[in-house]
Amino acid sequence: MKITRALLVLFVVAGSCLTSSSQPVTFPESPLVRRIDSCLAQLVQMREEIKDIHPYLSSLHPVAVVERDDLYIFDIDSGSGTYRLQQKGPSPFPMPKGIRASFPLAAYGGKPSCVVSPDVFDEPGGYATIFHEFIHCVQSLTVEPALKQNLDIAQQAVRSNNYSWEINHAFPYQDSVFIKQYSSFLEALGKGDQKTIGESMSTLRRHLVRPDYEYMVWEEWKEGFARFIENKIRARLGIPANRGGAEPPYNRVTFYYGGELFIGYLVWKDEDLLTDVEKLFGKMLGVHEE
Repeated sequence: MKITRALLVLFVVAGSCLTSSSQPVTFPESPLVRRIDSCLAQLVQMREEIKDIHPYLSSLHPVAVVERDDLYIFDIDSGSGTYRLQQKGPSPFPMPKGIRASFPLAAYGGKPSCVVSPDVFDEPGGYATIFHEFIHCVQSLTVEPALKQNLDIAQQAVRSNNYSWEINHAFPYQDSVFIKQYSSFLEALGKGDQKTIGESMSTLRRHLVRPDYEYMVWEEWKEGFARFIENKIRARLGIPANRGGAEPPYNRVTFYYGGELFIGYLVWKDEDLLTDVEKLFGKMLGVHEE
């Protein structure tokens, strides 16, 4: 796809923004803040170039940058329309190196936020990664809570105070029937083979216990949709697509890949599903009945 001149400039400088100068910032005494300010200014500009891809890109969200044991929380200043450092404090818990995540920050009023380490801005696809996490912010602020109320796995997690179930659920990835049927599912999606897609998902629903089936579809919807939009952004930027999870052995990221393919297939059949994400989830959960 042809890249606009403005977007090309942003892409070229993205890898070097951490060492570039910036406009006056709130905390000029901090080199890190100056660098992140510059990068987030570019993020705001880039959003103008890609916001037509999906309505979920119409808003910007807090960005929390993890540096050692500190958390720097940046958010949009309503007056200037630019990111400003809102607060700095200790990380609420140890965060892994190279973190790329989205979750509500208790230290920032429970606002869903993109949480990253500074090196995200060094990556060619770093900005697309941030927008991926922004999609999760919107999901959390809109349809996600209501959808979870109808999932046994989510309600069980609430009762057991397992707030990390979306990451640590013990899904049977090594189960031979799952591997066979999910491989068939992925192959059928690549071919647009509706019959085999339906048969594979129907077999999986019968074979998997309900929490496992719900978990699979939830990850396909939540992460697959964010991946779907991320790769549209990557295509707009002219950088390689994110295909993580495409190869065995299967794991949680496999559902990111499978979900993106599944969503692409369903949206191809019904374009309204691109914006009606609640209906999209229902289609994914019950596709075997079509």
